[in-house]
Amino acid sequence: MGFDWADWALAHLIGIDPQEVRQVLATARRWPRTAHDGNVEVLSIWGRTAGGRPLIIVTRQTDQWTWMIVGAREMHDDELKAFEHWEKESR
Repeated sequence: MGFDWADWALAHLIGIDPQEVRQVLATARRWPRTAHDGNVEVLSIWGRTAGGRPLIIVTRQTDQWTWMIVGAREMHDDELKAFEHWEKESR
C-alpha cells in the first residue's frame, strides 16, 4: 500500500511535520479505522510518531494500492484514551 499527499492537505498541516505523518504510516503498531459521512469513505490511521506523539492520519483510497493523505491532527483526549486502551489490548 502506498501513500501520496494531496498538495492542499500538505499545505494545511498545522503544527505537524510531514515526517511525523510518515512515521505513523510506517509504524507496525497502527490502528486503522474506517469512517463514512454519507458521501465519502475514508480510512483514519491512529498511531504514534517515533517520539510517541499520538496522531490521526486521514486517507482516502484513490486506486487499488494507493491512498491519498488528506489530513492529520493530534488526538483529542477521548480519542487518546480509546487509543491507549487499544494499545494495551492489542499487545
